[in-house]
Amino acid sequence: MTSATGRTGTTHTTGTTSTDVRPYGSYVYAYPHKTAYRPLGDHPAGRPSLSELWAGERKDALSLYLHIPFCEVRCGFCNLFTRIGAPDELTTRYLDALERQATAVREALGDVEPVRFAAAAFGGGTPTFLTAGELDRLCDIAEKRMGADLRSVPLSVETSPSTATADRLAVLAERGATRISIGVQSFVDAEARAAVRPQRRSEVEAALGRIRDARVPVLNIDLIYGIDGQTEASWRTSLDAALAWHPEELYLYPLYVRPLTGLGRLGGARGPAGTQAATEAPAVPDGADGADAAWDEQRLRLYRAGRDHLLERGYEQVSMRMFRRADAPRTGPDDYACQTDGMIGLGCGARSYTSSLHYSFDYAVEMREIRGIIDGFTATEDFSRAEVGRYVDGDEARRRHLLQSLLQAEGLPPADYRERFGTDPCADFPAELGLFADRGWLDDSAGPGLLSLSPEGLAHSDALGPELFSPAVRAAMAAYEQK
Repeated sequence: MTSATGRTGTTHTTGTTSTDVRPYGSYVYAYPHKTAYRPLGDHPAGRPSLSELWAGERKDALSLYLHIPFCEVRCGFCNLFTRIGAPDELTTRYLDALERQATAVREALGDVEPVRFAAAAFGGGTPTFLTAGELDRLCDIAEKRMGADLRSVPLSVETSPSTATADRLAVLAERGATRISIGVQSFVDAEARAAVRPQRRSEVEAALGRIRDARVPVLNIDLIYGIDGQTEASWRTSLDAALAWHPEELYLYPLYVRPLTGLGRLGGARGPAGTQAATEAPAVPDGADGADAAWDEQRLRLYRAGRDHLLERGYEQVSMRMFRRADAPRTGPDDYACQTDGMIGLGCGARSYTSSLHYSFDYAVEMREIRGIIDGFTATEDFSRAEVGRYVDGDEARRRHLLQSLLQAEGLPPADYRERFGTDPCADFPAELGLFADRGWLDDSAGPGLLSLSPEGLAHSDALGPELFSPAVRAAMAAYEQK
């Protein structure tokens, strides 16, 4: 059969098939999972200073991520670290704290060797919740405090239909933004309401027009499948409405219903024909009842329809979620994922990654908890130490590298893995890779020089990824208390 990336591969017919496992276990965009992080003050080594952490790290191609934890509304499916609104000049206090943090981090990086940033991103929340003047200040923090030249590196910024105003977009375009990502989710008003996302298609179309008028090189549109009442016909409506804007990128996300979200509090999403869908758990589910299975089937069907529709219209598949127009300019790393070593995150919802420690601030979903964490961040004066995180040893680093590479359509060259770790991935993870092969998730035609997923493997990325979690990370995630 022909893969989504144009390769021809075969599917195993022995052992467990992909239909025996739930395709939607957990979206893995970073490893170890944030629910495996713990307060570093409880670790025997204590809270490490940032200067110690970054002393032995390469600093010639760092990535910079600035997190803005504010939104005008909170969608029913959202479990991101964000709060609704910012009363009493909270955005000013937040930017003040962000500037103090940036100053401390840049000092910790030192001047013994050159510090260079190769990519930057503003995420959230919704960065364009900030006013045009505040966005200008945000760029100043990145440039004047951290030393990132935003006009010479890829800069990706997230926005929403109601905050993508002309004055904000003008600031971003002038300061060097190369990519604007807008969460549309659905062009069908009834589906947006079902996802508890208050918006009208007319507002979305107007925002897209303003983004195109700003002449930022790359437009990305996020869409969601698996919404209550969504059909293949209505899914096609959203896809075609997005394609009318000729976006350079499209992300197709399956709907998840997570604890403490709006949909979670309502008792879950509604699958096809009104069946009830269960909430997502951090670990891989062992089975599914009839309602779960029906919703899984709906999402798989819509995923395949969306994938094929985009491939037929000149898009390339980069991962399960990401599709890029074949003639689109390359302005940054694939997937724009903030998960590689050498990542510096600023803001109370951002994570940073060194080769030995992944760290951040506390994480929460419930609004009261989030407000408390943000208030604590804005009151902080000393940002010289890491607060919450997880150490990454040799085994975890191998898992991380394999997971992140395998979930990309281009796959993993084992030679790259051997050069980094001195071992072979098939020898390090025989059980996991053997399981993937038995399920038909690996592309047999890729040859010895490449380890890559088959079309079914890509379709089951959210089941495959969690299979690579270590027992220690699984245990930490299971012990995490939702808040």
